[in-house]
Amino acid sequence: MTMARKAGPEYPEDVEDNDPRASGRGRRASTRRSSTTRLFTRAFIALGIAELCYFTATGVAIFALPLYVTGPIGGDEAWAGFAFGVFALSALVLRPLAGRLADAIGRLPLLLGGAMIAAVSLALLGVADDLATVIALRLLAGVAEAAFFVAGFAALADLAPEERLGEALSYNSLGLYLGIALGPPLGEALVANGGYPLAWTGAAALAGLSAALALLVGETREKAPPADAERHLIHRPALPIALGFLASLVAMGGFLAFASLHSTRVGLENASLALFVYGAVVVACRIAFAKVPDRLPSLALGAAALTTIGIGLVFVATWPSPAGLLIGAGVTAVGVAFSTPAFFAAIFATASPAERGVASGTASAAIDLGLGIGPIVLGIVADVAGIPWAFGVGAAIAGAGALWTLTLRRRQTAAARATE
Repeated sequence: MTMARKAGPEYPEDVEDNDPRASGRGRRASTRRSSTTRLFTRAFIALGIAELCYFTATGVAIFALPLYVTGPIGGDEAWAGFAFGVFALSALVLRPLAGRLADAIGRLPLLLGGAMIAAVSLALLGVADDLATVIALRLLAGVAEAAFFVAGFAALADLAPEERLGEALSYNSLGLYLGIALGPPLGEALVANGGYPLAWTGAAALAGLSAALALLVGETREKAPPADAERHLIHRPALPIALGFLASLVAMGGFLAFASLHSTRVGLENASLALFVYGAVVVACRIAFAKVPDRLPSLALGAAALTTIGIGLVFVATWPSPAGLLIGAGVTAVGVAFSTPAFFAAIFATASPAERGVASGTASAAIDLGLGIGPIVLGIVADVAGIPWAFGVGAAIAGAGALWTLTLRRRQTAAARATE
């Protein structure tokens, strides 16, 4: 991202890589709504609640799926990790196409279609009785994820005032992390009272509700791209930044996939408690520090977040007890609380309004890779060496991502100085 600009009161140095005006593409992004525009509009709130319903359904699956695969389906830890992460394969393939469609036909069709496909895939898990069917339904869930997630982030960028994008990302992501916090206890309660079929039915109902709420969001795209506009599936300026984001997601994906299994191994009576603590800490940090991503350099904040994630996973890996798991989950959550706003703010700063869908698709493709590669690769590690080693490998990946992100930050700073 080119950082050509003059230093001064209007462009303070300590927010240079947050400011969309810091690049040629970013200057085009300044056509977004003025910073005086209200953030908490009806559409913004409806989008957040729709995402809460969608990701609470996902949270039910986070708790129930590994136990379902290793229980009634009869698989082992490696198959549990594969079933958890395989949805990312279809999502990854379709994410760039979803980004282009979000720019071409609008955000609303993808929000509705993604939520409805998710409802179908979750409902059918209730009648699945073999690994092949479970994996096929998880691939279908990836189609839903690609459409809903890309359209949701593009809609958020449309709705957010220019200078409050980081804050908007923090508040909007509460739906995701509240879902992760509330979904597992809900899944545990549903399984305890009605078995796995009730859990899958409840998750499907929540996904269907998110589709209904998407209608209140409406179409947020201001206008279609010009007919002669360049059409890309990948937003190339975002790729180096997305690589750092990927590291955080690989580590996070491994933790989410094996937290419930690790809870049972270390003697935590409530198997969903670690996931609840994780989600609750992320939510608390996103509320308390919502404005921080707009006040700090995005890449520096992203590197600090990755370092914190790694430290949390080291606690989980080296302290095999309920206390170690809960403390590690909380520390990991602090890092995750800042990673997504930091990296998405940096990525959207490289995109014009007509490129937000493609930028969202590119950025969120890292989510598919991370939540897919993390559980699959770390599932193999867990099967061979044990779950603590899987968390240790996740910590190492987070550390490598922090070093890469700091390298990008240094290059960015050097480029800015060279143009002064």
